[in-house]
Amino acid sequence: MKSKIYIAGAALVMSLGFCACSDVLEETPRATFTPEYFKTENGVKGGVTALYAHLRNTWGQGYYFNSLETGTDEYTYGQSADENFKCLDMTPEVSLTKPDNCRSDALWGNAFSDINTASGVIENGTAAGIDAALLAEAYFFRAFNYFELVQTFGGVPLDLGAGELKFNTSPVRTSKRNTVPEVYTAIFSDFEKALADLPATGRVTGGVTKTAARLFLAKAYLTYGWWLENPNGIATYPECTRNSGEAKSYFQKAYDTAIAAINDPGPFGLQEAFTDVFFGPNDRNSEIVLYADHTAQDEYYNGGVGYGYGSGGAPDNFAHWMNRWNYTLFGACLQRTAYQGYDRPWTRMATPCEVPAMFTDQDIDARFEGTFVTSFRVNWECVAANKGKEWTNANGINIKQGDIALKFTGVNDPDVVYNGKANPCAAGTLDGESAYIITPDHLSRRAYLNVWKNGYYNETTWGDGTAGMPNGANPRPANIARFAELYFIAAEAAVKGANATSLSAYDCMVKIRERAGKWRLAAFANKDMDAKVDAPLYADHSADMKAATPQNITIDYILDERFREFFGEGLRWWDLVRTQTWEARAKTYSIAGNEFGDPVKTYTRTIPSHYYLRPIPQGQVDALQMEDAEKSAFQNPGY
Repeated sequence: MKSKIYIAGAALVMSLGFCACSDVLEETPRATFTPEYFKTENGVKGGVTALYAHLRNTWGQGYYFNSLETGTDEYTYGQSADENFKCLDMTPEVSLTKPDNCRSDALWGNAFSDINTASGVIENGTAAGIDAALLAEAYFFRAFNYFELVQTFGGVPLDLGAGELKFNTSPVRTSKRNTVPEVYTAIFSDFEKALADLPATGRVTGGVTKTAARLFLAKAYLTYGWWLENPNGIATYPECTRNSGEAKSYFQKAYDTAIAAINDPGPFGLQEAFTDVFFGPNDRNSEIVLYADHTAQDEYYNGGVGYGYGSGGAPDNFAHWMNRWNYTLFGACLQRTAYQGYDRPWTRMATPCEVPAMFTDQDIDARFEGTFVTSFRVNWECVAANKGKEWTNANGINIKQGDIALKFTGVNDPDVVYNGKANPCAAGTLDGESAYIITPDHLSRRAYLNVWKNGYYNETTWGDGTAGMPNGANPRPANIARFAELYFIAAEAAVKGANATSLSAYDCMVKIRERAGKWRLAAFANKDMDAKVDAPLYADHSADMKAATPQNITIDYILDERFREFFGEGLRWWDLVRTQTWEARAKTYSIAGNEFGDPVKTYTRTIPSHYYLRPIPQGQVDALQMEDAEKSAFQNPGY
């Protein structure tokens, strides 16, 4: 059995050693790191380890998660949000025109150090005796970081001070941005080199593979094809020409590469049921192609941070705090617990009222129940003094440990009665029902849908009957890419004109939707506190889901399906920017206010086309030793 990548986060950037064991990567903090050390075998291997470690500086980082979700059709800001969240919502309250308030630094400040590390590995690896497969991991991560950057900022520098794609060892205070085509040329080259030499099965558990390279190469081809086509005339920066006639060839490459990964998956594939993908005891399953790893076994190797109270900064995995409402305000029967979907509430990101309606076919499609916490159950016996006690709930009915205290429904119900602020959290009641109820038309910035997918889970305290450590950072891996996305990439490329020589767009969507029709228990996350990975399927609606799939697949339909499949996984802003549908799909939303009982209001976002690029962080611009005009030209227009 392969060992995991155990990585300590206490080390400084590039201050890393490497364990001699062939299947365990382990960081060793060093006081100094010199270019000479980086020419040694241990130094180069330490650089590769750092590339995995530094995934945690973005993926699982709450403010980076915010930058990929807030302001889309998935999220608005929550009751406790500060300017970092409100500015991304594009409503009049806070302006995005200031480049220092949207936290674009969460990516910019980490990606370039990793790019430089990867370049150092590539330059020094062969002389240090590193084999091609290990060098391929560095090629993968250099392309991965540049791909995230170019989607977010447009053209970015390929020269960090020593020449294009060269390892830089001396601080520089000048910079020049390359064009989008130049950056994509580098991305394609690096992903293709990685694909040639990466193994089908990772060198270590969590190591990058041919499937990972194909997934991201296919997605890069797809994204560049859209950029070339530019259907809505969205400007890029730095300014450059683009040939829309070349777009179809890139859609074809995207399709062919995605299909190659589907047909030659190695150890990867779809999980049997949608909820299997995200259930804590089933982490690191065969569907997860890339993740930023964490561990509950050792605090040092989890990043040098304590589990009891997270830091609210990288390398903690704390993204799940952001989209948690404070369910404990309901009453003492709901205690803050280290249970998946409950855990620590920060109330920064809220789901608008329109979100549940996007999850169509809820009676046969498991993805609404498998994405959100729709049932909050009495859990107060995690406090010993509450053992055996009952709680008086809706309609004066007593409930006990394990009973449902509060429900969030996926559809509106005219029979649910709301009495303003008279009930806990201004929830509604239904005759004869012991649980309070919140319907989609009463979602607010204060009480909304918690995402179950990325919730806290710790295998060392699972099912022990205590509250655990609900305030801590999540010791689960932060998922980055799933095998399921290959079907979406192939479908989108086919709709954009690729010759579908194998699976059609319809075939790809049916594959995903059939899986979504398979239910593990009755609403896996919400109706069984003791759910198990190996539990039998509760129901199989795969045939019904296939029958409900339209024959004519469109981009709008794919975006709807991506919403249902990948909600809250940090992909939505890029999806809407790639397809140039951000304004069309996210311009308006409705939600109730910051206080329980506030009325629902409709909000209109202002999304000018130049916001399709995030601002270069102000700290980067200020640090440049260039003329003011050159600094101004370095920043994206409109900021």
